[in-house]
Amino acid sequence: MRVLVVSQYFWPETFGINALARSLQERGIEVTVLTGKPNYPDGEVFPGHAAWGVAREFHDGVELVRLPLFPRGKRSSWRLALNYLSFVASGAAIGPWLLRSRKFDAVFVYAPSPLLQALPAIWLARLKRAPLAVWVQDLWPESLSATGFVRNSAALGLVSRAVRFIYRHTDRILVPSEAFRAPIEKLAGDAGRIHYYPNAWVEEPVAEVADAAVDALTSEIAAHFSVVFAGNLGTAQSLETVVGAAEILQHSGSNARFYLVGSGSLSAWLAEQVRIKGLRNLVLPGRFPPAAMPGFYAAASALLVSLRDEPIFAYTIPSKLQGYLAAGRPVIASLNGEGARVVTQAGAGVSCAAGDAVALADAVQAMADLSDEARAQMGDNARRHAAAHFSLDRLTTELVQHFEELVAANARQARERQR
Repeated sequence: MRVLVVSQYFWPETFGINALARSLQERGIEVTVLTGKPNYPDGEVFPGHAAWGVAREFHDGVELVRLPLFPRGKRSSWRLALNYLSFVASGAAIGPWLLRSRKFDAVFVYAPSPLLQALPAIWLARLKRAPLAVWVQDLWPESLSATGFVRNSAALGLVSRAVRFIYRHTDRILVPSEAFRAPIEKLAGDAGRIHYYPNAWVEEPVAEVADAAVDALTSEIAAHFSVVFAGNLGTAQSLETVVGAAEILQHSGSNARFYLVGSGSLSAWLAEQVRIKGLRNLVLPGRFPPAAMPGFYAAASALLVSLRDEPIFAYTIPSKLQGYLAAGRPVIASLNGEGARVVTQAGAGVSCAAGDAVALADAVQAMADLSDEARAQMGDNARRHAAAHFSLDRLTTELVQHFEELVAANARQARERQR
């Protein structure tokens, strides 16, 4: 089977699609990825790549076809909009030419924001006479208004019409949370095409990272009651809530520390808050390679996942949560809705209301007051839940089944048209 994956983001950017594409390739699926030039999250094109021009390369046996795009920059709405639109334009105009001699049995879109990246995939699927599956990661247009990226009602209405067009020209819509069904059905108009398909966690072999900075940070995390957050430091993550909780805990004399490992649009703002408020318990070590994360997780007393108090985010299970659970450490979930439900249902940690700094401070202190044995039990529960529900092997098998069903249905329709 030959599958075309359309994703604005791919290796060396760190997204779940990387491991899934590799796993499909290992199953004998011939995978080609149509993607952009890597520039997430810092907004600058990675070394060894150029923003303009096209490129072809291989990674883990997977062929990558890279399209030109406008780098997203830092904290710039207009640059981010150009970044999104440039991938759509390149995919629609250049993608068919780059793939002109290729045949595919299915087209698969990995769709974190922007969902608009599915637009060129619709065109490509039609040209290749292949069924289209879209794996939705964010609800649009709801996430645009929730993050404040788009506030104009007319613009949101235009995006809503584009999203409706995408859903109604997609053969199968895969959703990472059951809560996504109702809002997507309103636009898609057909519940039968919507299928639950969660994000996977990837059990990578733990390798020694020969880096003095990694070793130093790992030792520092292990020396304290440390709550580690890893990933994008952006507006959706409700980092003002973390700052508020850190301030409360410092004033109360708690020994808990937050480590926000990563970077993003709020990195500078966080550094400023640490300085202004004199926060000794909020550490911003910056970005580290993915290979360093298992060591940081293992050294942490607990792992933090947080989102803003917006209705849209109550539908969401943050993709990092699967990795946290698989790490076998207790989780503190400053979330509403689905994400908090998973943590509570698994017995993997504690949850509190999103956007509530006092509640987060209380949750951190409650975790710190538990015995080592109680936290270890939470970690064991987390690991078991991840293995049962989010393993890469299981979800690869499910995705292959989705492809096989789509290909069979497409073949039946082709035969019917010929009659």
